Amino acid sequence: MTPTIRTRVAIVGAGPAGLILSHLLADAGIESVVIDQRSRREIETTIRAGILEQGTVDLLTAIDPGTRVHTVGQRHDGIELRVQGEGHRIDFPGLVGRSVWLYPQHEVLTDLLALRLARGQDVLFETTAVRVEGADTTTPRVIGTDAEGAGFVIDAEVVVGADGSRSVVRQAVAGSSRDGYFREYPFAWFGILCEAPPSSHELIYSNSDDGFALISQRSPEVQRMYFQCDPDTDPHALSEAEIWDTLQRRVPGTTLTEGPIFQRDVLRFRSFVAHELRRGRTVLVGDAAHTVPPTGAKGMNLAVADVVVLARALTALLADNDERLIDGYADTALRRIWKAQHFSWWMTSMLHTAPDASEFDRRRQLGELRSVVESESGRAFLAEAYTGWPFETGL
Repeated sequence: MTPTIRTRVAIVGAGPAGLILSHLLADAGIESVVIDQRSRREIETTIRAGILEQGTVDLLTAIDPGTRVHTVGQRHDGIELRVQGEGHRIDFPGLVGRSVWLYPQHEVLTDLLALRLARGQDVLFETTAVRVEGADTTTPRVIGTDAEGAGFVIDAEVVVGADGSRSVVRQAVAGSSRDGYFREYPFAWFGILCEAPPSSHELIYSNSDDGFALISQRSPEVQRMYFQCDPDTDPHALSEAEIWDTLQRRVPGTTLTEGPIFQRDVLRFRSFVAHELRRGRTVLVGDAAHTVPPTGAKGMNLAVADVVVLARALTALLADNDERLIDGYADTALRRIWKAQHFSWWMTSMLHTAPDASEFDRRRQLGELRSVVESESGRAFLAEAYTGWPFETGL
């Protein structure tokens, strides 16, 4: 017989969205089971970006007052927009009274997994969801396989797809994993990780005549940097000297601290929003519901915002049999999703050069950048969106 697990909420995906949701539900007295096809080691060691909005940090602190975001993470009170070699600082606290934190996603996951397992809650690693059945019923179920390939079933009252951009759960909600609004950009980021001290204490977004570059950080010893490239660029085609030369030319006014490059990749730019975020008692959050280009640092934060809305809706549904919030989940979440899509598109289009850009396009872009950096209202708009809007919770 196929083993069956029974729970109130089955969460597919042990990323930030799935783990934070499981903690919020547990705080409300609602049991859940989280599954992920990766091992715990894979989850905790896959290095990903991590700019956390003020609201995300506040929520992580509420879940775990001992979170390492305040000790290992780095608070950033601004960013610099570099326009043709001229630096313009966006002062977050001075403009909107908020900040962001540099704290990589794998560190967030390490914290959340340790806390969840210490509390005796269920996380099933190396466990793959194959499909969801009965998505539009009151008893949806997840059909899957464990690490040895043996089948299992999870019977639940709600199934949540937090399983990323290749979501299996999305197929059950929308009928297809590709069903949604989609945009692909004609450029990508060539990214490196290097062993070196920081070149700047805050992030630099540089728009130069030679192209875009982002000077970021990971830790006092490891730095992350990017420059705009063609999406089909071979990440191994350039020598280290060529990479450093490209980065240096695109950040005039700053001498970069160089060091051995130990990771390089090409990150394509895509925007996506699923046509449907919910079908019956099967719901999508995070990258299963949407993706954004990384320019606006919205990816993980937008997933957290989804979860805040959904956790309140599921608490009302499962604790009080009140369906109003779950019925309004998609509309509430989509308000922020499309604001974040716009901000991410705006930052991307303002800072990058399209392959077919004319001289008019370039001069207009510089005019747009100066309209932002030379206006307190323009800087405040950017700061408000970058540090994060207040969470919506529904009714």
